[in-house]
Amino acid sequence: MRILITGGAGFLGSHLCDKLLAQDHEIICLDNLFTGSKSNIAHLLKHPKFEFVRHDVTDPFKYEVDQIYNLACPASPPHYQFNPIKTTKTSVMGAINCLGLAKRVKARVFQASTSEVYGDPSVHPQPESYWGNVNPIGRRSCYDEGKRCAETLFFDYHRENKVDIRVVRIFNTYGPRMHPNDGRVVSNFIVQALKGIDLTVYGDGSQTRSFCYVDDLLEGFVRLMNQTETVGPVNIGNPGEFTMLELAEQVLKLTKSKSKIVHKPLPADDPKQRRPDITLAKKHLKWEPKVPLAEGLKKTIAYFKTKV
Repeated sequence: MRILITGGAGFLGSHLCDKLLAQDHEIICLDNLFTGSKSNIAHLLKHPKFEFVRHDVTDPFKYEVDQIYNLACPASPPHYQFNPIKTTKTSVMGAINCLGLAKRVKARVFQASTSEVYGDPSVHPQPESYWGNVNPIGRRSCYDEGKRCAETLFFDYHRENKVDIRVVRIFNTYGPRMHPNDGRVVSNFIVQALKGIDLTVYGDGSQTRSFCYVDDLLEGFVRLMNQTETVGPVNIGNPGEFTMLELAEQVLKLTKSKSKIVHKPLPADDPKQRRPDITLAKKHLKWEPKVPLAEGLKKTIAYFKTKV
């Protein structure tokens, strides 16, 4: 197939390019390199079935393709809060442009949504049926509400125009090619530990997250895209739950760092707990994560050792 990946030079997008090229598809990688990096795809630039296009998804684009994966959007708080209006435009106008293209060329189109649509959840773990608890006017709203609006657009195009959609809700993911300064907890802790500076834990460290290794996540993507039982949304993430303190201690142990753990105030609207209910993924995709946290962290630490 001929497949368009928006945000294809980013952390997830570049791994998806690798995975789909290995399956012998032709790939068009579209990215404006705001948070993506050419270094993530440098090894693919001479591949005969790979094409890189520097382009912003808020501007229309036209390609003859069979499938579209829409991954374009800054996904870590420092990056999406850097230019919040642009973040909302990327989610909303990017979705409109992907959906318009899919409608014209009759392509199947995939939306990389997020567990942030659940906000600071009052239901735990979070099933896809939960509508969420989101602050519409906070610092994180540009991302949360941008992604919620993108889901709305996907389902309206599906109902009104019969566009063939797939929607995934991604929970915390980590692995090689994460941006060293992206502000997410796994990369923060690893970079701090490798540099020998104190690991910053916000609040008392009892808030929880679930961490899914990138290879597991992308297997879920491809299974969702290529099945016909459900259009989604489907949660993809690791239901294993860890406190921030537990993660910090694991990173210190694996890096053999002498860094200490320091506590700082909790940021506004920071969710206290986040864990996916993956019942639908197991049922429709026969998917569940395979890589244990310690194994995934070792691979991620090995990558960051080449960067910091």
